[in-house]
Amino acid sequence: MNIEEKVKECGYELPAAAKAVASYVPYVISGSHVYIAGQIPFINGQAMNQGILGKDFDIAQGQEAAKACALNILAQVNQAVDGDWSRVKRCVKLGAFVAATPEFTDHPVVVNAASELLVEVMGEAGRHARSAVGVPSLPLNCAVEIDAIFEIDV
Repeated sequence: MNIEEKVKECGYELPAAAKAVASYVPYVISGSHVYIAGQIPFINGQAMNQGILGKDFDIAQGQEAAKACALNILAQVNQAVDGDWSRVKRCVKLGAFVAATPEFTDHPVVVNAASELLVEVMGEAGRHARSAVGVPSLPLNCAVEIDAIFEIDV
């Protein structure tokens, strides 16, 4: 499967894999898993939907940020497997953080957009376990940050 073509077929564009902006690496391969560092809603260096859900913008805008995180996750996996998606078995887990007001309780609804994008692009291999939690703030004032674990053939 050519992931760039599949992403495009689904109406999106695979961004360039973001470089680390602090003291970490964007992904680590350990055994048969790729651990993707938290991805934020920057597409090719352009920030989107910065702020707090329930204060600065609504669920739909939060969902767009979550989709951007999912696309960045796919870009990191693509780099980890050198573009060879025949090595990717499945998405195992997402860990999602949503910057929100204390009253905001629709974190899972926001993150569903990322989960649904992965299933749309990867089919059943995109189904995963997940956590979605609210936090008071995220790096660079981002609304959403998502990390991931993928199983691959080594």
